[in-house]
Amino acid sequence: MSDYPKAEKVAPKGAWQAAVDYVALDYEGRFLRRKRLVAGSGAGFLVDLPEVTNLTGGEALVLEDGRFIEVRPALEPVLVVKGDLTRLAWHIGNRHTPCQIEAERLVIRADHVLEAMLKQLCAEVSPAVETFQPEGGAYGMGRTMGHEHGHSHHHGHSHDHDHSHSHDHHHDHA
Repeated sequence: MSDYPKAEKVAPKGAWQAAVDYVALDYEGRFLRRKRLVAGSGAGFLVDLPEVTNLTGGEALVLEDGRFIEVRPALEPVLVVKGDLTRLAWHIGNRHTPCQIEAERLVIRADHVLEAMLKQLCAEVSPAVETFQPEGGAYGMGRTMGHEHGHSHHHGHSHDHDHSHSHDHHHDHA
């Protein structure tokens, strides 16, 4: 039995008032089901949601006694990308990489392999520390699921000629 208060529900943005505390979570941390977290005050609590949930920030975790813990996006290392945004977004998407799309820039999580690729494509790439709020995926949970998340897919096309339609999905995160 845990001595930590438990949060088993999420209150959506605008559906709660007066949080007693907050928790700042990065992009990966906001995708959770069951985990012990530490709030801004230093108090620990256990999240035990019925299913894996994608939090974007602004929601509140509801403790058993009805108190609210606000979810805030944390600052994290990112790359700010400028240049031919349509072309650059295509290359980022082709690698199944989560991307925050804005009018004048793209933002991705810091990754030296992608940084080198984008620079080869004549992008202006600058490291920064910001909150990361990428576009939601088309296939559920508001996430773009890369290959490391355990799913597989088939591109659904074949031809009677000799050339490959494969593409590299190397992810060196060392």
